[in-house]
Amino acid sequence: MSISIKKTLIIGLGLIGGSLAKALKMNRQCGQIIGFDRNSDEVKIGLETGVIDVAAENLVEAASQADLIVLAVPVKAMEKVLVDIAPFIAENTLITDVGSTKGNVVEVARRVFSTMPSGFVPGHPIAGSEKSGVVAADETLFVNHNVILTPLAESSSKAVILLTKMWESTGAEVLVMAVDKHDEVLAATSHLPHMLAFSLVDTLAQEQDNNTDIFRYAAGGFRDFTRIAGSDPTMWHDICLANKHALLAQLDRYTAGLAKLRAAIECGDSESMLGTFTRAKAAREHFSKILSGTAYSQHMSNLHVTFRAQPGGSVNGKIRVPGDKSISHRSIMLGSLADGVTEVSGFLEGEDSLATLQAFRDMGVVIEGPDDGNVTIYGVGVNGLQAPPGPLYVGNSGTSMRLLSGLLAAQAFDTELSGDESLTKRPMGRVADPLRLMGAEIETAENGRPPLKIKGGKALKGIHYDMPMASAQVKSCLLLAGLYAEGETSVTEPAPTRDHTERMLTGFGYPVEQVGATAKVKSGGHLQATRIDVPADISSATFFLVAAAICPDSDLTIAHVGINPTRIGIINILRLMGANLELLNEREVGGEPVADIRVRYAPLKGIHVPEDQVPLAIDEFPAIFIAAVCAEGTTTVTGAEELRVKESDRIQAMVDGLKTLGADIEGTPDGAVIQGSRLSGGVVESHDDHRIAMAFTVASLRSSGEITINDCANVATSFPGFVELAKSVGLKVEKEEG
Repeated sequence: MSISIKKTLIIGLGLIGGSLAKALKMNRQCGQIIGFDRNSDEVKIGLETGVIDVAAENLVEAASQADLIVLAVPVKAMEKVLVDIAPFIAENTLITDVGSTKGNVVEVARRVFSTMPSGFVPGHPIAGSEKSGVVAADETLFVNHNVILTPLAESSSKAVILLTKMWESTGAEVLVMAVDKHDEVLAATSHLPHMLAFSLVDTLAQEQDNNTDIFRYAAGGFRDFTRIAGSDPTMWHDICLANKHALLAQLDRYTAGLAKLRAAIECGDSESMLGTFTRAKAAREHFSKILSGTAYSQHMSNLHVTFRAQPGGSVNGKIRVPGDKSISHRSIMLGSLADGVTEVSGFLEGEDSLATLQAFRDMGVVIEGPDDGNVTIYGVGVNGLQAPPGPLYVGNSGTSMRLLSGLLAAQAFDTELSGDESLTKRPMGRVADPLRLMGAEIETAENGRPPLKIKGGKALKGIHYDMPMASAQVKSCLLLAGLYAEGETSVTEPAPTRDHTERMLTGFGYPVEQVGATAKVKSGGHLQATRIDVPADISSATFFLVAAAICPDSDLTIAHVGINPTRIGIINILRLMGANLELLNEREVGGEPVADIRVRYAPLKGIHVPEDQVPLAIDEFPAIFIAAVCAEGTTTVTGAEELRVKESDRIQAMVDGLKTLGADIEGTPDGAVIQGSRLSGGVVESHDDHRIAMAFTVASLRSSGEITINDCANVATSFPGFVELAKSVGLKVEKEEG
């Protein structure tokens, strides 16, 4: 399809049509702007106020000459307009609309056109105002608002691209969605709230005795919510009829929820009330973050964060890094499945852990917090999870997706697990394949990538699984599925991996049998609520351990760090390299060993990293690469092919970045050969990988120039406050957002 937009016809000069006309006229992206409205006065005003270039006196003639036609008429009037102009529209004309329902528009178009035009792409700008008519036209109406395009099978890609550019020229963000999905989503997020506002105001206005006082003393919240009841009644009448089925489904869901709340209030059911209010508050915060493009948001890629690290400095002091991410994930999962109330302290308030927390809220679990690391979980029991209202979005968290897949494979309801752009590139066949052997029904995208669509109601059977790779996530996934599978589920790992799941199951009173490299569980048990004190994350501590180890005049103590035997590879490797590292105040907290770790500078030497230590430090290798570059001699890493399928290809990311900084390093299929080198400054790419970003920040301590690290937004997934803590101990780093 080839087209140049020289003439744009906007049919209907109300608020939306007039605002679009004015915006397009100002930016001159779509040629001459021609306006038409059944009300000739609106056209006259549009011409006099400069909203349009030309007034169309004859609709058919204008439509026959237009390169782009925008139908900005009420839903109810759409068919008549199309009947009038359809025979006269040129083959290559672009056609779109602005209606808030799409199914009925498509039905009308299919009735009117003998063959659906390839240039027809239905659309819906999600913007508005209480004002109406062309006099309210506002060229900024669409700035920072969403516009949803719903292409049809017949719509050409060229048409979608051109209409996307048209809307983007007005300042809008364009999203693409299926017609049915659009109507379902808008019924919940727009049409239902409008119906509730209209109904509430109508109900209160009919109060005979005190309706004046109700409105006189209404607080801001009432005014904000009921503002939308000032919208055009005729328009909303038409929308209700056009989107009847989707709206009725949402009304039924809402009235059922309202009935439950009423019953809870009547019976004084505090836990049910608290559940409703807590879930609602958490969901509102969750949605706010999505809308602002922050935590666990599908728009995370739109948040550009750059670290600028200056050379030199030393590292000193005593700090505590955030709570262990692996344990934080599991505390939410097992606390939700337990009987009773589980209290968690030290919970990591990073985006990955919060994604897990939100997923269980979406499945009906009441969770208070987090508040300064404290979380209270009202467990629903092993069989108490409820179907979530939609897909479970886990952002960048591979741990959430892989462990949840094991739990969800045995539930009675269908679920879908999705994530951000980075997570959709990571392999999930490694959990989907063994779960299928247990009887699960799981669909993945191409090459076993997310999203995962899990069919409910499948009876799982226990299996024995010899893992082809050492992966705590795969092991944990299968053990969690084993809680529901008939018989015994056992997993044998080729090398030791973190055993937080086994330890925590035992802490919740669920028996786990450990025989050598094999862990076994049987179904039919129960978890009993407990208290969990999450130790500081050794993976997060690693960046500061390496910082102190490589930087002269450094003396740093990191408090309350988890030193689980399956996680201490970084300690063992640094000691082999000659680091001056001490474990102080060793103790056990909630079944997990912890200690304070003191590191003082000492010259490091290159080593061959023992392969038996690789699984015990798999997340720490970006920082280990930095230590190796700062060591004397050669460091060789082998047996670490798992690094190539993390949030990024961590081997390649570190090799590329270190070469940019002047290091002598070569990558291998399962690791790297690293020579002690002097580092210069430069610009490196983190590839949206939090650990890559933090590792290169530490490298600045031994560089001769500034290191600029791009795409660092995902540092918040595991280490909120990293830059501030790094600066407090002596690193010279600044964060820029844009």
